[in-house]
Amino acid sequence: MLDAIIIISFIVAGAGIGFYSVDLLPTAALHQVSSLEGLSSVIAGFGAIIGFAVGLVAQTSYRRVEKQIRAMPVDQLLSRSIGLVLGLLVANLMLAPIFLLPIPNDFAFIKPLTAVLGSILFSVSGVNLASANGRSLLRLINPNSVETLLVAEGTLKPASSKVVDTSCIIDGRIEDILSTGFIDGQVLVPQFVLQELQTLADASNDQKRIRGRRGLDILNRLKELYPSKLVIHPADYDDVTTVDAKLVRLAQDINGTLLTNDYNLNKVASLQAVKVLNINDLAKSVRPSYLPGDQLDLKILKPGKEADQGVGYLTDGTMVVVETGDRYIGESINVEVTGALQTSAGRMIFARPQSADQDSSHGSAVSQG
Repeated sequence: MLDAIIIISFIVAGAGIGFYSVDLLPTAALHQVSSLEGLSSVIAGFGAIIGFAVGLVAQTSYRRVEKQIRAMPVDQLLSRSIGLVLGLLVANLMLAPIFLLPIPNDFAFIKPLTAVLGSILFSVSGVNLASANGRSLLRLINPNSVETLLVAEGTLKPASSKVVDTSCIIDGRIEDILSTGFIDGQVLVPQFVLQELQTLADASNDQKRIRGRRGLDILNRLKELYPSKLVIHPADYDDVTTVDAKLVRLAQDINGTLLTNDYNLNKVASLQAVKVLNINDLAKSVRPSYLPGDQLDLKILKPGKEADQGVGYLTDGTMVVVETGDRYIGESINVEVTGALQTSAGRMIFARPQSADQDSSHGSAVSQG
């Protein structure tokens, strides 16, 4: 019913505008018309057709907006509505003096035009600001909310911003981590990190140029996927020469968290009481732990240091040493874990072929060949 009302309203409006627009024609043109009523009817018909087309567009746009509003969370809808009202209020307060100016009649159209454009500009700005800072706006309106009280008493800590360094961007794993949603708060890319990536992308060395371009490509994808989460931060420090020192200074200034996979930067930042999230530490912590008796599908790639040993690798790079595995080099077999060893270079897993049947079947196949 509402759709029909919208379309009919535009049809009637278009027909009415067309019918009465004949009076706007020059007097000389009107004298050449034999039937003004017929001309008015023809123009009204064209106006109705145009009104029908515009009405369809308006009806489709209305349904699209209605669908988006229904899917919008209540807090976001409320904050945007408040931002719209505040934007219109500011527009009226700022544009009111314009209507008091003595403008000649020939330029009287400036007043309503300025009012319309100003209202649209400030209302859109208000909605955008409310979208970006909706929760803060709602806290101002209702300072006694549960979330505000928990933050005030220290039970709930607000999410800190994450400052990303160059090596972390080039590494590429940040894209997968962000897609999982485990990183909360804003992800800040400082301007000096962006400049370092650009310098690498313009370098004469092929390896540096590839790394720089890879980092810029990853940033562009992240900006498209997370436009509200990823922020290019304009901060810079002229009194600091190295990028690592600037990253630590920025993290200290905003009380943020440094996101990196650089071991040396991790140590320096920790010494200066900056919280660090190291992607390498995260990767190590989520590696599956294999216990004696667990079974693996493994491809033996090369012989081991000891006699009869074969070596293969898991998908995360962990080396697996297989007893009597040298005879399976180039093959994929089932192995059973017998133990694990953590070294300074990483973790090493020891295993053996899953059953003796596998050894015997392989031996008979070799003898028949």
